[in-house]
Amino acid sequence: MIIKTKFIMNKSLCPIVLGTAQFGSAYGIANKTGWPGQATATAIVQEAWGNGIREFDTAQGYGTSEEVLGKALKELGLTKDVLVISKFNPALDHLSAVAMSDALNESLSRLGVPYLFGMMLHKEEILSLWDKGLVEILHELVLSGRIKHIGVSVYSPDKAIQALNTEGVDMVQLPTNILDRRFEKAGVFQLADKMGKKIYIRSVFLQGLILMNPEEIPEKMAYARPVIDKLRSLSADEGLSRQELALGYIRAEMPNAGIVFGADTPEQVRENRACRERTLPASLVPVIKETFNDVDERILNPSLWPK
Repeated sequence: MIIKTKFIMNKSLCPIVLGTAQFGSAYGIANKTGWPGQATATAIVQEAWGNGIREFDTAQGYGTSEEVLGKALKELGLTKDVLVISKFNPALDHLSAVAMSDALNESLSRLGVPYLFGMMLHKEEILSLWDKGLVEILHELVLSGRIKHIGVSVYSPDKAIQALNTEGVDMVQLPTNILDRRFEKAGVFQLADKMGKKIYIRSVFLQGLILMNPEEIPEKMAYARPVIDKLRSLSADEGLSRQELALGYIRAEMPNAGIVFGADTPEQVRENRACRERTLPASLVPVIKETFNDVDERILNPSLWPK
């Protein structure tokens, strides 16, 4: 049994998606304020909505993120209009129809929404269960009206390609940024466009590392300082902020992708929304490609960062 959904590209939809991992815990290497608290989280959601952002990304594994986002949406009266994408807890038995259905219902209850715009597998390894019964379980959840689209969150280009080639997968979330161009080089974005499937880019600021000054980087990650210093120098030479460089590059090279970013304050939402609208000079794109052509994976992969 195959899920016969199709992702409808909405060109009028804001390409920015508010990530809410911060709502569940202190997230990111550059986080200096800790967990924002409910009042600040609600203000962030309100600011996002006021700036045209309609999609919100969360997960069952993000601590209290779903609950905090749900309270904010209810307080702001947005539960019927918002588009929420969540992810199944990777610890679930994904071959248990009851466990998956119950987990989905719990997410809907915490979020207070009638359905999820997207529900993703949180780890790429779970794709191995697709033909072992998982596809049938997800198909039934879609048919129930509780999920509009199925997706997968991946970490490697080969799994992104596998996910895009899997019938029934409408959306793929992956890490890409001005330093990390592995998926771009592997042709993932071209494949998604060809197949009419949606890519959501996370880690566009590499969990905040891209925006840090070299001297702020912890001593255990001193190996990242030269690359960040190059980025800072390029920013100064071009008269553009690092936010503008990072978001402008994604806009230029992956124009159809959604961009997931988090925010610790409402001001960060406004800044990033404005930076996404800045168009980079065409001559700058090849300079970026050459400057950051081969960045050490120890910098690109947060799972390899020293604890």
